[in-house]
Amino acid sequence: MREQNRELERVLTTHAAALSRLAASYESRPALREELMQEIAFAVWRALPSFRHESSEKTFVLRIATNRALSHLAARGPAPQDLDAAAEIADPMPRPDELAARRQGAERIRHAVRGLPLTLRQVMVLALEGLDHGEIARALGISEGNVAVRLHRGKALLKSALGEHA
Repeated sequence: MREQNRELERVLTTHAAALSRLAASYESRPALREELMQEIAFAVWRALPSFRHESSEKTFVLRIATNRALSHLAARGPAPQDLDAAAEIADPMPRPDELAARRQGAERIRHAVRGLPLTLRQVMVLALEGLDHGEIARALGISEGNVAVRLHRGKALLKSALGEHA
């Protein structure tokens, strides 16, 4: 049991930033985002003994996190309309104006990603975490072709939402 706890701590530490970003893409309110992170940690703890190394550890963990996030969304019902309550991601930049600009930009992107249809959001979040088409396909249980189509559609919608031209 102690070894499993050490392994869990290592996995969660290794993938903390990716898991935090994934949780933020599904949950804007800090308290609910923290709750989702706890649910993800518990789900990873339960699944670690069954990890067979058929994919990368990152793919395995993000698949669990994505599935847990979907269950979390389904359990809490429709998302609230007020996205202004989203917590700001800490940024180590020393200048306040740069910090404010980065936060505003990051929030615009998070808001735009949260506005995507769920099937597109799933693929976009995993792609933003650096997973390739094959890893995303395995994580979501869809074909690589479907990943490519969803990424293309998601990028087009994000560009539109962010006011960029293709």
